[in-house]
Formats: sequence, C-alpha cells, structure tokens
Amino acid sequence: MAVKLQGFEFWKTTLRGARYVVAPMVDQSELAWRLLSRRHGAELCYTPMLHAQVFVRDANYRKDNLYGEVCPEDRPLITQFCANDPEVFVQACLLAQDYCDAIDLNLGCPQMIAKRGHYGVFLQDEWELLEKMVKLANEKISVPITCKIRVFNKMEETVQYAQMLEKAGCQLLTVHGRTKDQKGPATGIASWGHITAVRNAVNIPVFANGNIQHLSDVEQCMEETGVQGVMSAEGNLHNPALFEGLSPPVWEMAEEYLEVVSQYPPCTLSYVRAHLFKLWHHTLQIHKDLREELAKVKNLQGLTEVSRQLRLRCQEEITNGGEEAGQVVGLPFPHWICQPYVRPVPKDPVANSNGTEVKAVRHKRALSLEDSDGASDALSKNKQKKKARNPHKNFCPEQKPKYIKCEQCGNPKGNQCVFNLCRSCCKKKAYKEVADCPSHGLKFKTKAEKQKSEREEEGKSRGLQEDGGFLLLPD
Repeated sequence: MAVKLQGFEFWKTTLRGARYVVAPMVDQSELAWRLLSRRHGAELCYTPMLHAQVFVRDANYRKDNLYGEVCPEDRPLITQFCANDPEVFVQACLLAQDYCDAIDLNLGCPQMIAKRGHYGVFLQDEWELLEKMVKLANEKISVPITCKIRVFNKMEETVQYAQMLEKAGCQLLTVHGRTKDQKGPATGIASWGHITAVRNAVNIPVFANGNIQHLSDVEQCMEETGVQGVMSAEGNLHNPALFEGLSPPVWEMAEEYLEVVSQYPPCTLSYVRAHLFKLWHHTLQIHKDLREELAKVKNLQGLTEVSRQLRLRCQEEITNGGEEAGQVVGLPFPHWICQPYVRPVPKDPVANSNGTEVKAVRHKRALSLEDSDGASDALSKNKQKKKARNPHKNFCPEQKPKYIKCEQCGNPKGNQCVFNLCRSCCKKKAYKEVADCPSHGLKFKTKAEKQKSEREEEGKSRGLQEDGGFLLLPD
C-alpha cells in the first residue's frame, strides 16, 4: 500500500503545487467543464458536491457522478461529499478513494437545501461531530481528507475552527471568506482578512475562495493572504479562461465546451443548458427571443444551434456597429466577451414614519391565472410556465399530498408498503427476510416457495425413475 502523503507534501506532489483551482459546483463542475477549464489554465478541479448517503446506497448515482467520468486528463481531482454521519461519510470515501486524489468534506454550502438536509455550513457549530468525521476518515481511507469552510463573523472563532479541523486530520483547507448569511442578494465582499488569519494559524496548505473575477484578483489574493492557491466558482462559470488571464469571445468558449461534451458523453442536458446560460448571460439580456429558445430546446443539437444563432447575431452586430458595437452600460467589455457577472447591490432599508427601518420585501414576479375553480391565483413566472404545460398541476401547498417518510432513509415511503419503507429500503429488507411486498412488486417469498415446490417435484420424479419409472395404480 502506497504511503499517504500529508499537508504540504500532498499539495506539492499529488496536487502538483496547484494554484489555480476550479471550485466544486453542484451540477456545474462536471467532467466536460473540468476538462475545458484545464485546457485554459486550471490546475486542480473538484467534482460537484455529492451526497454521501446517496453515494453509498445507489450504484447508479456512483456511476453517473464519479465512476463513469474517469478520464486520465482529469487529474488531479478531488471528490467532494456533504455528510453529517461519520460512518456514512467513511463508507462513501472508501467507495470513491480509488477514483480521485483526495476527498473533500463540504462545510460551506449555505443554501436552504443544506439547512434542511443538515449539512454544509449548517454543521459549523457542531465541532465535536466534525472532529469525529474528519478524524475517522483520515484514519480509514487511503487518500487525504480536505475541508471547505466558510468563516465566522469573529476572526478568532474562525481561526480556532480551522485549527480544530487541522488537528482532526484535515490535510488542506479551503476558506471561503464569507459567512453563512452572505448569499444571494446579500453575498457582499469576501473577507481576505479572515483567510489571512487562518493561513497564518495553520500548518497545512490553504486555498482562498471569494472575490475572484479576473487573473489580477488571483494574483492580488495570493499576495495579500499568502495562500497556496485560489479557487474560483462564479468567475470560472462566466469565463473558463480566467486563469489564463484572457477574456475571449463567448462563442469560442461555448463552441469548445460543446465539442468537449460531444467527445465525452453522456453529459446531462440540464448541465449543458446551465453553462450556456452563464456564458451567454450578458448577450441574452439583449436577445431575449433566443433566451426563450435556449430554455425550450430538448437536445444537444438544439442547444448548439441556439449558441450558433447567438454567435451570428453578435458577429453581425460587430460588422454593423463599428467601435461602439456591443457596449452595454455597466459592462467593461462588449456583451459578447467573457466577463464576470456582478450581482446588483441590495437596496437600503426604508425608514417608516416612526423613524425605524423597515426591511425591503422582495416580491416575486406574478400574473393572475384562473384556476380550475375560476378563482384567480398569483403564480410566479416559472410556475406559470409549468401551469401552461400541465393545466391540472396543483400549486397550492395546503392541497399538496403529505408524504410519510421512510423509516430508514427519510425518502417518501410507499403508500401501501408492508414495511413502511421506500422501494429501495423495502427491496433490501424483503430480500433479507425472504418476504413479499405487493405494493412495490417484490415477490421474494413467492419465488422462493415456487423454487422449493419445483425442487420437491423434481425429487419425486427422480425417486419414481429409480423405482422403475412407473407407478402402480390400484385396481
């Protein structure tokens, strides 16, 4: 068994001293995008965040998200998991360790789905649990354990948090310089000061994440914080050539990405569509008809054609517009050039008549639609589209069916399952106990009894043959 490298030795040798890093992005850092990013300067990539529990129990999930994406060009590679159970996390790591160079524990996801699932940044106050998870994984698996975290408001608490993870066995730490509340419209500026404090307090490599839109930002961040590498997420999605210091025309990146997708199938269509929306973001604000078309097409050929139409329109604009072609207020380059998307600053709170601040309420875009009873119902634009496709779809939360959870995994259970489990858990239990579950179409007991009956019949037949091959019938 090869010796497991640790800390700086792991970073220098296994990760080849990587400085330019593509972040783990749900449904976005898939194989094709990683390969495109590597062609344009990225030195290390992460898989999308994978759910440890699903990875352990579902062979198809493992194949679709890791095993089926093995590619010699896609190294070094770190696989990221979200988890909240030490044993499950270790099981997932053991199943993944032969397909990557390290395993990363996601402690930074701030989204609502992470809060409901109790993972990501919503574990950052449970130090005892995290220490156990990292320590156990470090002891049991053959590749190093790394962690990606967000900072606390207090710098001292952030430093202690990082030191705890290092002591537990974390061999590389990525620090996103934002708190768990800095997301969406309130994303704000990442604190490089927190990252610097962590870098000075630990004896393992540190990657910085946050405020990276251009290569100059990467260089400035490394100089100010002293980190070993810089990770980019949003910046990379809008410009995969960021680490080369280039801002190419969008169609060049789009066409190269689509070429990679065709070379390394299968790639989920929704991933490809999402990447094209990111790449063409600024142009689609102008050519809104093609935005609608990009959302509708059903196959890779259709997505490729929409991207081609966008290129033709941009090139026509260049031909006819002269020096001012493509200039949009607020953008440093013409809209067809790869460049970052800057989130609009949230509006300041409004003071009421008493002088106290009133938090601005963000209203969804809504139009009135007539439901089946004739009453008007305010629906968001997205729900209106779903309503148009399926007029009978129910959007009322009170009328939606309440699903009872499976007793073992938390997924919805079968309504008439004899074990009160989902199909996957029911199948395992029925197989183990040789039982039937009519609601899930499982007939292990029936098949076993049939096989037993057939064996008995075969035994009787063999016995008759040994007695002379015939039966004596009474007169």
